[in-house]
Amino acid sequence: MTAIDTPEIDLAEPKAELEAAFRRYEAALVGNDVAALDALFLDAPTTIRYGATENLYGYEAIASFRAGRSPAGLARSLEKTVITTFGRDFGIASTLFRRASAPGMIGRQMQSWVRTAEGWKVAAAHVSLIADPDGAAS
Repeated sequence: MTAIDTPEIDLAEPKAELEAAFRRYEAALVGNDVAALDALFLDAPTTIRYGATENLYGYEAIASFRAGRSPAGLARSLEKTVITTFGRDFGIASTLFRRASAPGMIGRQMQSWVRTAEGWKVAAAHVSLIADPDGAAS
């Protein structure tokens, strides 16, 4: 077995681009901008989104979920956001979030992003909500 060379981590240009894409995603999410959210996901049958209550396989399933989702209660605050790029074309965004509508809970979100000809896209995402281990409430 041959070891894979460690990619360059957090090169300035791709990291800044992915941070900007993540900010666009967050603005689209809390603003319920479904078209922008759709544009930020990789349009492929291999794209996956595991949500708090749903398992979505493929871009079409994710877009359908977004189109039917209620726009109520989407505001949230982020904590401990970490964005890391590996080389120029892959990165991971991880964050904790809180919503006033879920006191005593903390959300966790991880996204795998890939650079495409159209820009950075989410290829896989996981969102979960758990009881806040620190006991803090929003």
